Amino acid sequence: MPPDLPPTITNTATQRFLKASRQPMSSSKSKPPENANIRTLLETDLAAAIELWSASEGVELAEGDRPDELQRYLRRNPHTSFGAYQGKALVGAVLGGHDGRRGFLYHLSVASEFRGHGLGRALVEQSLGSLRTEGIARVLILVARDNPQGAAFWRSVRWEPLDFAEPMGIDL
Repeated sequence: MPPDLPPTITNTATQRFLKASRQPMSSSKSKPPENANIRTLLETDLAAAIELWSASEGVELAEGDRPDELQRYLRRNPHTSFGAYQGKALVGAVLGGHDGRRGFLYHLSVASEFRGHGLGRALVEQSLGSLRTEGIARVLILVARDNPQGAAFWRSVRWEPLDFAEPMGIDL
């Protein structure tokens, strides 16, 4: 076992993750509807994204989610966040980025009337593909404990809880 891994991570779990992280998520619904367009999320999209996230159950906007902070995040990670558009309307969005070592996805949301068509999966695939291109091999998410629908989605696309870790934070 590599010395930098916590002792609770087994070689088997590490190997399973490495194998899975190199394969696209499996889904029969991985393509968005034909009339939806997925493209990189831009700073000009943030007002609509914040409105979408604010209306989405299970997505929590908190410290670090002010418009100026989200603009800074997009500037730091210009190719890893995506929006799904129906015409000019933003109907899905995900923030993706990395610190050079680990990737992170935040605020995946699809407007309720557009769910069940693979937009969430397609947004995640786009972001993961971009992170993979940038050399990132591990991506993390936070799922609120009171969001069983979100947890079910992430499990359906092969994400696993990290039983060896407890998320922690501090406001600066």
